[in-house]
Amino acid sequence: MIKTAERLTTIEEYYFSRKLREVRGLMAKGRPIINMGIGSPDLSPSKEVLQTMQNALNDQGAHQYQSYQGLPALRLAIADFYKEKFGVLADPEHEILPLMGSKEGIMHISMAFLNPGDEVLIPNPGYPTYQAVTKLIGAVPRSYDLLEENNWFPDLEKLASEDLSSVKLMWVSYPHMPTGATASFEKLRDLITFAKKHSILLVNDNPYSFVLGNHPTSILEIEGAKEVALELNSLSKTFNMAGWRVGMVLGKKEHIEAVLKVKSNMDSGMFYGIQKGAIAALQSGKAWFEELDAVYRQRRKRMFQLVTLLQCTFDPDAVGMFVWAKLPKGSKSSEEFIDEILHTRDIFIAPGTIFGSNGEGYIRFSLCVTAEKIEEAIARFKKQG
Repeated sequence: MIKTAERLTTIEEYYFSRKLREVRGLMAKGRPIINMGIGSPDLSPSKEVLQTMQNALNDQGAHQYQSYQGLPALRLAIADFYKEKFGVLADPEHEILPLMGSKEGIMHISMAFLNPGDEVLIPNPGYPTYQAVTKLIGAVPRSYDLLEENNWFPDLEKLASEDLSSVKLMWVSYPHMPTGATASFEKLRDLITFAKKHSILLVNDNPYSFVLGNHPTSILEIEGAKEVALELNSLSKTFNMAGWRVGMVLGKKEHIEAVLKVKSNMDSGMFYGIQKGAIAALQSGKAWFEELDAVYRQRRKRMFQLVTLLQCTFDPDAVGMFVWAKLPKGSKSSEEFIDEILHTRDIFIAPGTIFGSNGEGYIRFSLCVTAEKIEEAIARFKKQG
């Protein structure tokens, strides 16, 4: 009998992979499920992006293997984007590495910097992949609390009082997923100071700055950040290109070279046409971001109505493409709450617990659903009481 690797015993199948099978099963039986659980943009990339990608298909060499580092023009477009939007200067030759989605980067960074037994600081609540990847490579996840009363920011003073001698890497995500909380420059500066003091590689996962965010920020804006920090970013949310799998990591030369060593042994380069489309996306004008926010603002207004109807509370100033809502006092657990809604109202909402134990008592609504569908969901609750 062929046995699987022991590492698989340390992780479970991704919640959404499991839960969506159940949702699809209900839909196959004719149930009119409205999916508000997944942050997969339902909008399209711009016409310019699509046309650029299509035109590129006829370019010489378009269908050959591509560079592990991506097209020079793509790295330059990323550098220009970071300079324009964040005021961050990054050398496109040595400090930028395009990725096949930032999720890939989580694995590459972990493999490049962690040895078995190294400890990794992981936000609770936070993106589940941080913990799964940490376990897969034999490192040790060590969660740190994020609480609403602290605006979902770590208590760095408390962390500093603990034994951090085995901690090699720390994951942060601002704007934060799943809560939509932001961090001020002062708070980001505190993170850099903390990382330097304890010799920890700090990685900021930053795909949500341009969705309903008035003041996009990068941790690399902080002076001296490159010494201890990397930043992941993605075109998935900002440009409606989730299925294209285009991401990037930025940092100092030595750190990027370490990630490249891993990446170059795991893929054979990003498809040329996708890279050309990504360049066009990164060069989008102000109107693109304004139109995107207008759509999400309209949806969020309706989603707030639905959340209020469920007697949940929320932060109206949170950014990103989700609404993180606190359940009313005396409610069932998060998973029981969303399961009841799924089976009685045919609406799927993500339970906060999939992002960590501190997600208990919260649920998350995705704005990747049309305004009409949100209104339909509202009507279902008003009809059934």
